[in-house]
Amino acid sequence: MGKIAFLFAGQGAQAPGMGKELAENFECANAVFEEASAALGFDIKDMIFNGDKETLMITENTQPTIVTMSVAALRVLEEKGVKPDVVAGLSLGEYSAHVASGSLDFADAVKLVRKRGKFMQEEVPVGKGAMAAIIALSADQVREACKKASEIGICTGANFNCPGQIVVSGEVAAVEKCCEIAKEMGAKRAMMLPVSAPFHCALLTGAGEKLAAEMENVEVHDMQIPVITNVTADYVASKDDIKPLLKKQVSNSVLWEDTIRKMIADGVDTFIEVGPGKTLSGFMKKIDKTMKVFNVEDMASLEKTLEGLGM
Repeated sequence: MGKIAFLFAGQGAQAPGMGKELAENFECANAVFEEASAALGFDIKDMIFNGDKETLMITENTQPTIVTMSVAALRVLEEKGVKPDVVAGLSLGEYSAHVASGSLDFADAVKLVRKRGKFMQEEVPVGKGAMAAIIALSADQVREACKKASEIGICTGANFNCPGQIVVSGEVAAVEKCCEIAKEMGAKRAMMLPVSAPFHCALLTGAGEKLAAEMENVEVHDMQIPVITNVTADYVASKDDIKPLLKKQVSNSVLWEDTIRKMIADGVDTFIEVGPGKTLSGFMKKIDKTMKVFNVEDMASLEKTLEGLGM
């Protein structure tokens, strides 16, 4: 049997009612929703189960709701005896990965990501920043397009998700320019994304500073399971690196494809996307079709995963 990796989704995977089925069937999952509400001081369980799409789309709500739902699914897998050999999360998902590793307490993580959402939202006035998806260009081509667009403003590769799907981020005019250049270079599509802030670019450096100040009060523990970070696409060496990396992560590129390739090189052949949606499973298929890929977000997907693992 090869190794198992748990992958945790980032923003965009949220949906009203997510995790409700797991909470109704597993006390360990329900306890996570209760703990989140207690930690945040409001009924986030009600927001997730009964709230509307618009409420969940506000970044400072999106981030804690996704981490809560992801950790609830994680607790179910743990209870079923499924253990990962390595974990990683896309952007926001890196916090869920640290909870899985034991390096962050869940209550601390959920409070941190609510603030992270707030800081990211506040850092750039609405309308100043943008993000766009570039389809069917290589990473080097996208870097080249960003470099050219940077002559008129900030523009960087934000998410290197999988071959042919890269997200860029920065100031509106520069991102629009990058889309034009990318199309000239042969991109199939270059489209602006409906996001509220330009994540993972230099415009969010200040948000990282504020987050670092918040993290002063949070205790990190030794990792029980190796974590691969978005910033370097390599293992977090020690617990002393966790806070600096999470600070950098806000304004640095997410090296997701490289993260997955690192896992595969180290013998992982089974990937389980833990939490809402199947975005990461989709990326996996484009990175390496030969891998076993599962996801856990409700009872049906849980049963399918356990069956696939022969449990």
